[in-house]
Amino acid sequence: MTSLQLTSPQNLIRGRWVTTAATLAVHDPEDGSVIGRVPDATNAMMTDAVAGAVAGAEVARRMAVHERQSMLRHAADLVESRAETFAYTIACESSKTIREARAEVRRAVDTLRLASEESARLAGETIAFDRRPGAEGRRGYYERVPLGVVAAITPFNDPLNLVVHKVGPALAAGNAVVLKPASATPLSALLLVETLLEAGVPPEVLAVVTGSGARLGGVLVSHPAVAMVSFTGGLATGEAIAHQAGLKKLAMELGANSPVLVLADADLDRAADAIVPGAFGNAGQNCLGVQRVFVDGTVADRFIHKLVDRVHSWRMGPKLAEDTDMGPMITEREAARVGDWVAEAVAGGAEVLAGGTRQGAFYAPTVMAHVPRASRLYREEVYGPVVSVFPVSSVGEAIVRANEVPYGLQAGVFTRSLDLAHRCIRELHVGGVMVNDSSDFRVDHMPFGGFKGSGLGREGVRFAAEAMTETKVVCFNLVNPV
Repeated sequence: MTSLQLTSPQNLIRGRWVTTAATLAVHDPEDGSVIGRVPDATNAMMTDAVAGAVAGAEVARRMAVHERQSMLRHAADLVESRAETFAYTIACESSKTIREARAEVRRAVDTLRLASEESARLAGETIAFDRRPGAEGRRGYYERVPLGVVAAITPFNDPLNLVVHKVGPALAAGNAVVLKPASATPLSALLLVETLLEAGVPPEVLAVVTGSGARLGGVLVSHPAVAMVSFTGGLATGEAIAHQAGLKKLAMELGANSPVLVLADADLDRAADAIVPGAFGNAGQNCLGVQRVFVDGTVADRFIHKLVDRVHSWRMGPKLAEDTDMGPMITEREAARVGDWVAEAVAGGAEVLAGGTRQGAFYAPTVMAHVPRASRLYREEVYGPVVSVFPVSSVGEAIVRANEVPYGLQAGVFTRSLDLAHRCIRELHVGGVMVNDSSDFRVDHMPFGGFKGSGLGREGVRFAAEAMTETKVVCFNLVNPV
């Protein structure tokens, strides 16, 4: 593919674009070609970025609400006007097809506009201090104030919108941000940072540092000047961050093993139509992606036939082709790992109903049956284009099995019964239940996060922005109360 040329493929530190002698190559997953290079920053550069952000936090804190609103709204307009450039960048450096990339850009524009709106909603309220005897004559309120420096660490699967989901609320709340984008997909983030500066974000308020996450991440999250770490990624990395971070706020979206329940009264066509993109969108590299489907045994054969039939028509191919449904995984190594998990399950008695083949970084959309409950494919997050189907004897069995993994992000339930829907809502241990949708449904203004190993806190612009503030109480003890 054509090499990408950014205006400043550099790091932004202390309000200046800087580079390094050492660089990291950014590869197109489809053919392994080098499409760009970014700085391989040193630990000292990350430390300097945080120090600069401390001063930037004072600049951000003093910005009027209308200034925050204006710059975020302007940024949304600029991204929208350059939508095809952003989409092409996403498609080149990530696993997304051009159609998926365009959809991500549209979401990022909406997320920036939501952040602009939320900047004016971060308000407090009055407090009735005199509700108990002895507190007469006191009047006051609480307000939300910025935390200071927010560390944002983002993954490769949504290289634009997940950056916006951290940077947008942080700026809306009046914070400075130090961004560490995924090493595999830094170009979209750098392009966004350029756009934010053009939209009026003061350069000292926003830093971006590229390089080894294993090395730079520890420097960033453990820095005492960082007030909050917002991280999206794997459970093991999240646990490491929690140990390194010390006493500071943490917001973590750590993955999933999302179930969908197809009950006996479900619209089977509707369920199959939703589960296929829910399982195979972005080559299955999606924390909300459907991984396990529990279907009532009375309709299981009919449902599986419909599902497999749709999978056979799911088009895998070049990412920039307009008719491609699914591209490669992020690396050939990841595709090989998925193949190993499938082979392990087959050795334990599983059956491949569709797919199960690999060519380089491309892993075919795969449907499995009889997957052993002790296998990694059942218990862990596959993060690849594999969905497993299990006939069950009752709703109760489906719920128990859906809950028996160490994750609980979102679940889907297909049923025509309000009673059954509400039972599932009540008993599924997840952060979101999508009724007559796959687990993959999300809008950017809803609270988003999970239970158990799926993370801490909630994303969604309003909820992230509130988490990126402290609550300050003010009380006046009036000398001559009226």
